[in-house]
Amino acid sequence: MRHDAGQDPEETARWRMATRAVRGGTARSPHGETSEALFLTSGFAYESAGEAAARFRGDVVGMTYSRLQNPTVEMLEHRLALLEGAEAARATATGMAAMTAALLATLSAGDHLVAGRALFGSCRVLVDTILPRLGIATTTVDARTPEAVEAAFRPETRAVFLETPANPTLDIVDIEAVAAIAHARGALLIVDNAFATPLVQRPLALGADIVAHSATKLMDGQGRVLAGAILGSRAFMTETLLPFVRHTGPNLSPFNAWVVLKALETLPLRLARAAENALTLARFLEPRVPTLYPGLPSHPQHALAMRQMANGGTIITLQLEGGTQAAHALLDALRLIDISNNLGDSKTLMTHPATTTHHSVSPQVRAEMGITEGTLRLSVGLEDVEDLMEDLDQALRSIGA
Repeated sequence: MRHDAGQDPEETARWRMATRAVRGGTARSPHGETSEALFLTSGFAYESAGEAAARFRGDVVGMTYSRLQNPTVEMLEHRLALLEGAEAARATATGMAAMTAALLATLSAGDHLVAGRALFGSCRVLVDTILPRLGIATTTVDARTPEAVEAAFRPETRAVFLETPANPTLDIVDIEAVAAIAHARGALLIVDNAFATPLVQRPLALGADIVAHSATKLMDGQGRVLAGAILGSRAFMTETLLPFVRHTGPNLSPFNAWVVLKALETLPLRLARAAENALTLARFLEPRVPTLYPGLPSHPQHALAMRQMANGGTIITLQLEGGTQAAHALLDALRLIDISNNLGDSKTLMTHPATTTHHSVSPQVRAEMGITEGTLRLSVGLEDVEDLMEDLDQALRSIGA
């Protein structure tokens, strides 16, 4: 591979997804390293004062400061853009930094946002509390029904924000239909694609304008670092997002970027195995306890999920009778599966959203989102699926299920 082939559009356009995940974005130094170089530097030196001034004016291409550009972070951004089918990407320190930057760069005081009801807990706080404090009106709707999104529009609506599959209810939103509604009214569609990754779902190809990720999850996949990303058109990145991130600083560290870069090399393999395990576990669980999984025909939106997703993903949601007591009893009975609020790990993890990821959301809003006291979210990993079934079987038997 030539030293800059990973950033050559003529080369990368011919590559398939697995090759892009391994080699996309790579730019080798004169040393010819096979593993992407880690540039742990905050700033850069210039040959002359004139060169420094030219770089800051944008007349000359080159690095200025790692809050704006860094060679390692830039490689990750190129690779993510290739995988997502985006013109450009901007890496951020966390997934929430990505969601916040995408919304605040797009919206101003006096604007209105329509958001899906089912979002990660911190995203609901952002939509329900923080944006209104800044003068941005918001309306949440059940986005599973495109007509509900359309009915919420106002003359000042500038964007629609949704998550599909949603955390933790696994609501599926028809991206193509909502994109058509938004565009007909001059609004942008922003999609949180963290549960699917671009290997399972590509919202931009379905009409979305902006995609945001928590790369902390499946992209890293091993519970090591925090990271996020925003992807979209080059015009959006340079004209709308860059002025915001330049002065607010939600940038990703080079080390974390390097970790995610290396993790992306195995993402196709990890994701395929985890999704296979998830489908097997969902089929095992369904006769025992109410089970939601987009890959099961019993999921209310199975047909839509299979139309816009490559598989059912890696997350299963259970709805136990008996509320928090039953949910905590099942969690406490697990011997192999970890109790953790994280997801997308190589290890299988289970959490009780009402008391962890969505505890900051009021009981009324949780009920609106479809989260009950008996809701459990199971993030399926890479263990032998027989061992996972045995652990779930003994835990379910311990609570009489």
